[in-house]
Amino acid sequence: MDSAHSPRYRWAALTLIAAVAVLRLIYLAWCCPLDLAPDEAHYWEWSRRLDWCYYSKGPLVAWLIRASCEMFGDSMLAVRLPAVVCGSLLLIGLFTLTVQVYRSDRLGFGVVALALTLPMVAAGSSLMTIDAPFTCAWMWALVFAHHAVFGGARWAWPVAGVCIALGVLAKHTMLLWVPSFTLFLLTTPAFRIYLRTRGFWITTGIGALGGVPILAWNALNGWVTLTHTRSHAGFEEGVGVHWLGPLRYLGAQFAMLLGFWFVLWVAAIWAHRPMRETRPELGYLWWMSAPTSVFFGLFAFTNGGGGANWPLAGYLAGMVLAAGWMTRTLDSPQIWKRRWLKTSTGVVAAMGLVVIVVVHQPIYLQPVLLRIAGPATEQHPLPLRRVDPTSRLRGWRYLAEEVDRVRAEMDARGTPTLVTTERWTQASELGFYCQGHPTVHCLGVLCGDRTSQYEVWRPNPVADSASFHGQSFILVGTDVELLRAAFTTLEPIRTITYRENGQPIAQWEIAIAHGFRGTDRFDKITGKH
Repeated sequence: MDSAHSPRYRWAALTLIAAVAVLRLIYLAWCCPLDLAPDEAHYWEWSRRLDWCYYSKGPLVAWLIRASCEMFGDSMLAVRLPAVVCGSLLLIGLFTLTVQVYRSDRLGFGVVALALTLPMVAAGSSLMTIDAPFTCAWMWALVFAHHAVFGGARWAWPVAGVCIALGVLAKHTMLLWVPSFTLFLLTTPAFRIYLRTRGFWITTGIGALGGVPILAWNALNGWVTLTHTRSHAGFEEGVGVHWLGPLRYLGAQFAMLLGFWFVLWVAAIWAHRPMRETRPELGYLWWMSAPTSVFFGLFAFTNGGGGANWPLAGYLAGMVLAAGWMTRTLDSPQIWKRRWLKTSTGVVAAMGLVVIVVVHQPIYLQPVLLRIAGPATEQHPLPLRRVDPTSRLRGWRYLAEEVDRVRAEMDARGTPTLVTTERWTQASELGFYCQGHPTVHCLGVLCGDRTSQYEVWRPNPVADSASFHGQSFILVGTDVELLRAAFTTLEPIRTITYRENGQPIAQWEIAIAHGFRGTDRFDKITGKH
């Protein structure tokens, strides 16, 4: 490690971050074959109705999307632009924290360069989900808290609090930052005094303000976010213990970090465990990383493994900790250790770049995936969807064009119709991609889909059946036959298939339904509620 700051590495890191951001913008503007993911489209729908909170998440993602769309129009690039900005700020924060802890711009540059080979970092910097602003806020809370504790900067305490508040507005997981930080102070005798100082409580108090609009909104809307979170976490009534959940959780983390990086993270966490580590700055990184991963590992007993991205924030400090561990290993007198680490790092970094390229342009790998997936069959009409996760981001524009044709057909008949879908994911995509961005309704809860923001917005056909009684709908879904009971008549169902190079990627059904009879009759026939 360098004993002093090296401006050339600092400028190299900033140049690399800026260059990658420009490449991402060029890709999104001209080369991107991937439509908005359902989550992205749903958050865009939220941004059309700005509020203090939404059914499943805080409001920050919607606020950022709306700010971008107001400046650049409702386009895919505008929706994803905040992700590019947040991703760049995340990398700058990663560089800053590395320099703070190890006093080495060279190592900071290395951490940034390796982070750019991680598919999870690339995805978070291109797709506008809640993880983009959340991880950015977590990262900079780490930076400013380090300034406050190790640099004695009083101004950094309230700024860290602002970062926490923004993170809470993005994702509830930000709440884990405070207990992790508290455990670090509590277990470090030299800094335990901070728990009684004004700075710590200012940080905590400002951070808590991020939850005020969320709590106020939920109090007015039946605490729907709490209900959703309980279900998501696996605390539904009657749900048993998933004994294999932790194994699935570890497997998902192993895969997300390409195996090698997960092993290095585990090695660094073990090498710097509190009972052994005496350096407070490395202890800070440990406490801001390990508890988050352990927390979600325990939750795996109730939710069967949860989302692979749930402990993502814990790897931010963990990356910096692992970087120091790698550097010391590279200084090992044992030649085989140094060669193994250098070779493995190079191979896995190259593999990560290949994965990133393939995910951004999945057509390149399609022949290989087809050999794995096999031909289309009656049981598996869309084989590529079994092995290609990017399939759920393709074909939405094509579906919207087909729905627009049906809308034009109904207008020509003189029959006003509403676009309604079988799932919230389809409703969000059609709201974005159909001409004129129409209001699209969702009947998903009638088909067993989870509740979403569409049931919160009023009026809607589920909660306000009388307001839609007798109307004609254009139904869109993967099985619109499920909704037949809610209408007087259903015209013949049309099947829409999206193909790439002759291969089926996605398939939907479209039908025109007349005489909406409300959900009461539907419930009596199907037994669904």
